[in-house]
Amino acid sequence: MHLNPKGLGITLGVVWGAGVFCVAVAHLIWPGYGGAFLDFIASIYPGYHVGGFGQAIVGTAYGALDGGVGGAVIAWLYNVASGAGSTAS
Repeated sequence: MHLNPKGLGITLGVVWGAGVFCVAVAHLIWPGYGGAFLDFIASIYPGYHVGGFGQAIVGTAYGALDGGVGGAVIAWLYNVASGAGSTAS
């Protein structure tokens, strides 16, 4: 089985970005919700701070980029480890 790095990168980028966005917006509606998660995210993504809607967009962009790169790397590593990435038949 061969994993498509581009496909997995796009998929995980959308999922992780949407997850960060949903938690950030929920935190705006219910201030106590997801505070520890968002503080953790803020410690990883430079320039992101727990706050208003603009910061939710910044976190979403970072999450999408992070998930996209992570997904592509995971698919590539899987293909290499399983031998699916080799061109020799």
